[in-house]
Amino acid sequence: MTTQHNKPALTLTDGALKAAIWRNSSENSAFYSVTFSRSYRKSEGQYGDAHSFSGSELLRLAKLADRAYAESHALRAQAAAQ
Repeated sequence: MTTQHNKPALTLTDGALKAAIWRNSSENSAFYSVTFSRSYRKSEGQYGDAHSFSGSELLRLAKLADRAYAESHALRAQAAAQ
């Protein structure tokens, strides 16, 4: 059985930090939500995602959130124009 995974409309990164912008649809319009994660390497060598951040990552996360806000606003405006 094949599982279909939704993909983000846009992904922004800053080093290991990632903001994924997801498109959601309602009856009347599209809206966007954002999830944040941090990539890390597991002991087996595979990569994983964590959803907690150290104090030293918070300023970078805030700046990434600012970029994600601007991009999601642009995507909303683009969807409204169509």
